[in-house]
Amino acid sequence: GESGLMISDFFENVRKHADKLAVIRSCHTDSHAHGSALVAMNTGKTFIGRPSLGSWAVYGLGTENESLPGYVVILDKRGGPISGQPNWSSGFMPSSYQGTLFRPVGDPILDLRGPGYLDRSAQRAQLDLLAKLNADHMAARPGGSDLASRINTYELAYRMQSAAPEAVDLSKESDSVKSLYGLDNEITRPFGTQCLNARRLVERGVRFVQLYHGGGGDGWDTHVDNFNRLKNRLLPVFDRGTSALLQDLQDRGTLDQTLVVVLTDFGRTPQINGAAGRDHYPYVYSIAMAGGGIRGGEVYGSSDDKGAFPKSLPCTPPDVHATIFHAMGISPRAELRDMLNRPLPICDGDVLPLLS
Repeated sequence: GESGLMISDFFENVRKHADKLAVIRSCHTDSHAHGSALVAMNTGKTFIGRPSLGSWAVYGLGTENESLPGYVVILDKRGGPISGQPNWSSGFMPSSYQGTLFRPVGDPILDLRGPGYLDRSAQRAQLDLLAKLNADHMAARPGGSDLASRINTYELAYRMQSAAPEAVDLSKESDSVKSLYGLDNEITRPFGTQCLNARRLVERGVRFVQLYHGGGGDGWDTHVDNFNRLKNRLLPVFDRGTSALLQDLQDRGTLDQTLVVVLTDFGRTPQINGAAGRDHYPYVYSIAMAGGGIRGGEVYGSSDDKGAFPKSLPCTPPDVHATIFHAMGISPRAELRDMLNRPLPICDGDVLPLLS
């Protein structure tokens, strides 16, 4: 691109978008273990119990479509992340702010269609009766949020029966768009489908969509056979879907309003081990952002010549989170009281100077 941003030749499609990308090359975190490092990636802390990025986004900004969840998580069909649900948990906030899982294959949400003998009016009557009973129950037991969240979940599920199937119905997309995302190729189709569904959900007012790529034993944890796995299986798939998402958002004129962030739990060792692999390494790694007011063609920070430690402008997960919140119009220093009435800020990081 015009910026001269250095990008691997294996990203043959993503590199065409170099001038849209801001790359942070000085990230570091506190844990060598996937479980705690993933939780830190999503919540800013290595311990379980903090709200995730998506939960804060929906809490602070709400949703633009009352018939779809405000926060959707789409897993890789090969498996979800280590530590599971805490990665999209609402922590000490009401559970209505947690992520809603969409399945990567088949119907995204099970049981969206009610039984044949129960029409919409009968369902509505059931829910109205249930809401009255629950309201009486809550009135006698003030202070709890779980039941209120459950009531909201029932109502959302009722509305989703009409909205969710349409939102993920890819048959309405043109052949050119399907090809752009790699849906015509067995290898690139799964992640391409995730990316295309993400674009469709955002268009329909879902505030925060999170994709996981690389689950199970065939993911990015390349302790063995690093080079072949990256070249032949991981990078081509990620490159095709990510590039398509950026291109599609740009073509539709919505990239400026949509923040795309590529995150990871930690990096890999700069040295190669005996199994031609690379091991866990939290001391320096890179992430990327695009759209949503981010200046493209930017590089923030650097590693030393060996790729072992940050050389300039070290960046932590809370710094990344603060930048994401700031781009979304949420003050990173805003506070919320937890269940013990302690004031807790959204995050304790610093906003990186990447916004235009």
